[in-house]
Amino acid sequence: MAFATRHFMRAASSAAATAAAKKLIVKHVTVIGGGLMGAGIAQVAAASGHTVVLVDQSEEILKKSTKGIEESLKRVTKKKFADKPEAGAEFIEKTMKNLTTSTDAVAVVHSTDLVIEAIVENLEIKNELFKRLDKFAPEHTIFASNTSSLQITQLANSTTRQDRFGGLHFFNPVPMMKLVEVIKTPMTSQKTFESLLDFSKAVGKSPVSCKDTPGFIVNRLLVPYMMEAVRLFERGDASKEDIDVAMKLGAGYPMGPFELLDYVGLDTSKYIIDGWHSLEPNNPLFAPSPLLNKLVEEKKLGKKTGEGFYKYK
Repeated sequence: MAFATRHFMRAASSAAATAAAKKLIVKHVTVIGGGLMGAGIAQVAAASGHTVVLVDQSEEILKKSTKGIEESLKRVTKKKFADKPEAGAEFIEKTMKNLTTSTDAVAVVHSTDLVIEAIVENLEIKNELFKRLDKFAPEHTIFASNTSSLQITQLANSTTRQDRFGGLHFFNPVPMMKLVEVIKTPMTSQKTFESLLDFSKAVGKSPVSCKDTPGFIVNRLLVPYMMEAVRLFERGDASKEDIDVAMKLGAGYPMGPFELLDYVGLDTSKYIIDGWHSLEPNNPLFAPSPLLNKLVEEKKLGKKTGEGFYKYK
């Protein structure tokens, strides 16, 4: 009888351990930030059957976000349902039913499985947000940031759920770009990490994993490459036009580094390199560029302002 009791207790303990280790299946998603990235993330989550709440500071921003999502869905359906317009209309209707908006993040996180933050790239503002939401979100809720340049560990430390915190770095435009970088900090549990991988796949993306290193994979390679192109131009070794042509025709890149800098925004690139330089001041890859700094100071930020390295009409 004692043997049977011990066997039962071991079996029960094993079953409990297995249940505790089960991955969270994300059904309800809260996206904080109604800009291009946040709206794009909300769109792909809603389109894949998740219940989504998109949060921003004003109804005006959220109306603009919702309109942008509807327009994006129409473009998607033209390709996906080219021969079936009725199915396309049904897809849009179903997706929009999965999406609601709110200006009160605290009020909506109480019933969410996953919070994805996609607000301004400012550590203090992000930390304030996560610290506040941490008090109201359920214990099981996973927090994730879409930051492209800040350390996930620093964000996780603003909460009491470091084990349920990771990075989900989507790429712009989110509905089109297939990649998601899933970032695991030293404190992120395996259960959380696998849940984030599964969510990425569920929204139709191809996830890659990376440790919490500056820039993760893509930006860690891409930003120094763009900065080295600027330095090449600064030294007078080649013109920006020839550098762009060389990388498009010689390396098969769709855009040259100066075209890409203008597309991304020179202020964004400067913000990233300045942040990395402060972390590793002796790393030559992260050295600031006088020319980039000058252009940003002159408000020549790229395509969005009509002029950066190139002029735009």
